[in-house]
Amino acid sequence: MKRTFLASCALAALALAAAPATAQQKTIKIGFVSTFSGPVAAIGNDMRNSFELALDHHGRKIGGLPVEVIYEDDQIKPEVGVQKTQKLIESDKVDFLVGYIWSNVALASLKPIVDSKTFTLITNAGASQISGELCSPYVFTTSWNNDQTPQAVGLYMNQKNVKKAFLIGPNYAAGKDMLEGVAATFKGEVIGRELTAWPNQLDFSAELSKARAARPDAIFAFYPGGAGIQFVTQYAQSGLKGQIPLYTAFTIDSLSLPRLKDLAIGVPGAQQWVRDLPNPANKKFVDDFRAKHKSDPSFYGAQTYDAVPLLDSVVTAVKGDLTKKDEMRRAAEKADFKSVRGNFKFGPNHVPIQNFYLQDTVKEGDEYRLKTVATIVENDQDKHWQKCKMPN
Repeated sequence: MKRTFLASCALAALALAAAPATAQQKTIKIGFVSTFSGPVAAIGNDMRNSFELALDHHGRKIGGLPVEVIYEDDQIKPEVGVQKTQKLIESDKVDFLVGYIWSNVALASLKPIVDSKTFTLITNAGASQISGELCSPYVFTTSWNNDQTPQAVGLYMNQKNVKKAFLIGPNYAAGKDMLEGVAATFKGEVIGRELTAWPNQLDFSAELSKARAARPDAIFAFYPGGAGIQFVTQYAQSGLKGQIPLYTAFTIDSLSLPRLKDLAIGVPGAQQWVRDLPNPANKKFVDDFRAKHKSDPSFYGAQTYDAVPLLDSVVTAVKGDLTKKDEMRRAAEKADFKSVRGNFKFGPNHVPIQNFYLQDTVKEGDEYRLKTVATIVENDQDKHWQKCKMPN
């Protein structure tokens, strides 16, 4: 009897000793929501390729634990995006959510994210509500708030002595934020503002005709993906390129350049990341991405690449115990990782405080690439953070 009791104690001791090791064998499960079909699939694919490269750079582990990623296509539809988000949370029981290109999709998906307290990294969508009154301790952004980039463009238009501007963009959450962003910093007169149907309108002849008739000093346009290619092409074909300068945000990038080519030269834009930023993390990212995919990554990819080292810092801080939500949040807020942007810090609403750069298109041999021209604004903080009532 005594022998049996001792054996039982020994087995119990072994089980207790093994428990921490077993916990450390947990797989980190990540749900990734983006657009992988239709005319803007190139954006989602660039985000996925960059995320996968970052995982490769981390040995396919986060916080020392193996990673499983489940990719879901939102089809640019808010109703599909929220369904995929709910599936990942409720059925797949993911530990983290990453991605989201579109502001309307992110907004539609926010309630199940917050209700379930699922730790989420939005790597593109910058809806102003999520930066402000709808901020959450469980939601971080590795990109920007929507209006920050166009605000930088507005500042640059002031430097170029633009007095009258005509603004054009798509009629959805981000499009409205973009036009408001330009208007917030532009000191001249906004003499026209057009919002077009999204995402199906690809003919902008009516809007360009209105801009021509208004005779502004400049046109500002925000059109991501294929719509941006169409807009810049039609702007050039209409003869406006030699008459009225075009300023853009999120319209010309490494994904659109192979199709726009010379049409992109001389059309400035702003961005918080450009492929030639001089820091070791960025050089490794760009060089390895080019070696694998034979092209430059886009800013969508750069923001998504940063999600992996950020998650790695969070999981490492809690030693793989993902039940420690408050500790995870505090670890993320420290932003203790090497970003492709160089120095990186979060504001109190979990949106980065960062530089915004003037970018322009250059031709290097047979290839068209973006380069950093100047810094427009340093350590820019979005204007919505004061509306964010984040719990301590």
